[in-house]
Amino acid sequence: MTEPLLVSLRVVGMALGAIALLGVPIALYLAKARGVFGQVLELVVLIPMFLPPTVLGYFLLVALGSGSPLVEWLGIELLFTTAGAAVAATAVGLPLMVMSSRAAFAGVDPRLESVARTLGASEWRVFVDVTLPLARRGVAAGLLLGAARATGEFGATLMVAGSIPGRTRTLPIALYDAIQLGDGDVALSIVLALTGWSVAALLLLRRFERGRR
Repeated sequence: MTEPLLVSLRVVGMALGAIALLGVPIALYLAKARGVFGQVLELVVLIPMFLPPTVLGYFLLVALGSGSPLVEWLGIELLFTTAGAAVAATAVGLPLMVMSSRAAFAGVDPRLESVARTLGASEWRVFVDVTLPLARRGVAAGLLLGAARATGEFGATLMVAGSIPGRTRTLPIALYDAIQLGDGDVALSIVLALTGWSVAALLLLRRFERGRR
């Protein structure tokens, strides 16, 4: 179990960084934006929540596989790599991050931001000193939700990255392999680990919610 645990930690760590870098600006834009582009962006970001994992995996195969601009123009090959598994984890975790953070940013009183601007603060300073601190619990909750979802990702990861020991075999994939091989002890240990992580994530979310109230 140690090997897939370490792989999962690497994959989730990479995915969490991508979720934070992408999710915060997207959520902030969606909280403020009005118009067609915002609606299209929202659809693109949130649709992985509603797609079957195999369908999402197919789209990722097309986007990352041979013939795609990523491979043909940039020479970046991510299929069956740890980075490819992180891309799949990011795709499923990002929508939860965006939904939570968007609600938090939308709940910030715009009058406070306006006061900061009248005092000469740049838009960056307004975001860092006013918007983000007031929305921090929602953003933190979004990151936690994204990490929890990324940890449990199975279907798209299996299609994009496969089950390569030490590289792409995460805990959910190792659980599937253990069941296929009839290794009940390993399967039980992985189930307990994933269940414990899920319970811990829920308890932390409760604390964030109490703090926001």
